[in-house]
Amino acid sequence: MSRATLGWIVLSWVGFALLPWYGFERSATPTIADYFISGSALVHGLRGAWWLLPILLPLGMALVPVVWPSSQDRGSWLVASGAVGLALIVLQGFTIGLNGWTMDVLKVFGDPGPHQAGMGYGAALTSASFLIILCHGLAARGWCRGDAFVTSSIGVVIALIIVFVFFPVSTILASAFADNSGNFAPSEFVTKFTDKSIWGLDCLTSDLRCGVAWNTLFLGLLVAFGTTALGLAFALIATRTEFRYKKLLRVMSVLPIITPPFVIGLALILLFGRSGALSSVLWEWFGIPRSRWIYGLPGVFIAQLLAFTPIAFLVLIGVVQGISPTLEEASQTLRAKSWTTFWTVTLPLMRPGLANAFLLGFVESLADFGNPLVLAGNYEVLSTKIFFAVVGAQQDQGRAAVLSIILLAFTLGAFWLQHAWLGKKVYTTVTGKGDSGIPLPLPRRVALASYLTAIPWAIFTVAVYAIIVVGAFVRSMGRDYTPTFEHFVTAFRVEHADWGLYFSGSAWNSFFATVKVAALSAPLTAAIGLLTAYLLTRQRFSGQRSFEFGTLLSFAIPGTVVGVSYILAFNVPPIEITGTGFILVMCFVFRNMPVGVRSGIATLSQIDKSLDEASLTLGARSSTTMRRVVLPLLRPAIVASLVYSFVRAMTAVSAVIFLVTAEYNMATTYIVGRVEAGEFGLAIAYSTALIIVMLLAIVAIQLMVGERRLGRRSASAAPSPVAVQAVP
Repeated sequence: MSRATLGWIVLSWVGFALLPWYGFERSATPTIADYFISGSALVHGLRGAWWLLPILLPLGMALVPVVWPSSQDRGSWLVASGAVGLALIVLQGFTIGLNGWTMDVLKVFGDPGPHQAGMGYGAALTSASFLIILCHGLAARGWCRGDAFVTSSIGVVIALIIVFVFFPVSTILASAFADNSGNFAPSEFVTKFTDKSIWGLDCLTSDLRCGVAWNTLFLGLLVAFGTTALGLAFALIATRTEFRYKKLLRVMSVLPIITPPFVIGLALILLFGRSGALSSVLWEWFGIPRSRWIYGLPGVFIAQLLAFTPIAFLVLIGVVQGISPTLEEASQTLRAKSWTTFWTVTLPLMRPGLANAFLLGFVESLADFGNPLVLAGNYEVLSTKIFFAVVGAQQDQGRAAVLSIILLAFTLGAFWLQHAWLGKKVYTTVTGKGDSGIPLPLPRRVALASYLTAIPWAIFTVAVYAIIVVGAFVRSMGRDYTPTFEHFVTAFRVEHADWGLYFSGSAWNSFFATVKVAALSAPLTAAIGLLTAYLLTRQRFSGQRSFEFGTLLSFAIPGTVVGVSYILAFNVPPIEITGTGFILVMCFVFRNMPVGVRSGIATLSQIDKSLDEASLTLGARSSTTMRRVVLPLLRPAIVASLVYSFVRAMTAVSAVIFLVTAEYNMATTYIVGRVEAGEFGLAIAYSTALIIVMLLAIVAIQLMVGERRLGRRSASAAPSPVAVQAVP
């Protein structure tokens, strides 16, 4: 038996016999004794909590291979121990609640029955140990070529997705098939699903509006195409041209992703609204009448392009960098023109990145809440309809669940179309062979198209952010342009007291809480996302396609639904974490993980599996191969995942608006409160400070992770196309 397996067996006993099995009351002050032995499951079981004692059976089963190491069935004993242990913990956790039995059928054994609080450190450690013991047992029985690291990774990721994605989401989606009293009523689902306001097509024959489902689908497709095109243009300029200001262009392309919610919408209103700066100039100089065109589809489309183009850019830049110049040189050696080479060689090799960028843009548009709330006007989309169904006068949780199912259906369709388009073709370009190629310059037409696409958009982005900066330093944007620091002083005042510095500004508490939660969630998000991508691209196991879609599930559902589902699922035992910082971290990790997964898949699709196999052949374990071979080649995906997860944790609003507490009040909820109070200057000033902090964080992430270097691709001078053509 390996030392790792033996270590997990010991930890399972530590969690059961030493650590507190239940969580502590928030108002309580536990002592050292409460953390050790006195609160353990063993002590509780001996004092009357009889339902905990059966867990001793699987704990003893795990010791059989230790006591009799010559046993031929040690893998079976480990599998049985892990499976039985997890089953017992889940069974007793979900059948016994705070007030007794959780199922009416169990009340025949006594009403109200036994009761227990939510699980604590001991239960978490024992459950995790049983899971790893199960995975090690499967490896001992030959699963995944006997690789315990791979089986454990698959088991951990699946368990986390089940607990923090499927469990909360299924909790709220189940209400789609229930009436207002909570009784099972499938007819209610049919009535709500077929509502004309969802699927109506009156807009094709009259001036009436289309159903909200068609509005959402049309907007999602527009945004997906637009963000993919803009992201590709920025990626090509950043990696394949000698454009003098391409570093500045990269900053402009990423800047919108670090903008807090509502701020882009407010900036667009301050530019293009009836009293906007640009509208006033057009009226005074050219006589163009003021209008409300920014409210509706155009406004939401522009705002989402600004917000989601950076995601496409972060995914595509690693893919473009990973294309082997040797293949392009071979094409031109065979007398192909630069345009033909780009169209038949370069662009097809970008397919994984294009497909993943399109999918992320589509899903982000569907789930976006902040921009439609500010700019949609009469153009209704599913995310805002779900929000008002939950918190509006309707308070119809079933309708919100039905609309969420429709969003999931759209996401599943996009996911299936992506796989159909990619097919089973191979896109490997990074192999173990030496690559001395240098990227070829872009064809003139492609370079011109990229410049004409990216540069005007970057200038427009600068204009939007200029409005944001101006709004932070004037008394009232649109009315009083007197320069002032009043908004920053109110938010970030620091005073000197007898005991030292006192952060008296109204924004400090939310700022510190946000930075702490974001700093904790970003590395977890990147680690789980990239590990999942590695498993999906490098391993083969049953249910792999369902596993991949499960990683997208929480990303596809609007944050409002995720927030409500977390409250419903984690406000009661067995997992009682509502009101803690932990629930915010987990919400961010599994909301943002799909970007790391998609970025990792796109990058790994270009890396030849022979590199992994060579490492394994030389005796390295899978964990060593992952650390020494795969991760250095995944640096673009690591940067994309870390940047995106940190920034989204700093700027998310729709999910956390239901999860924040007085202790963990996030920056975005503070900003929303200021917007609702009409304090736009204070909201924009706080947003400006957050943007500066996130820019510094992005630079720090880039410096810590570094850049991936492949062969001579970092050479400063690129050869001319003539230099690689064959000599007749």
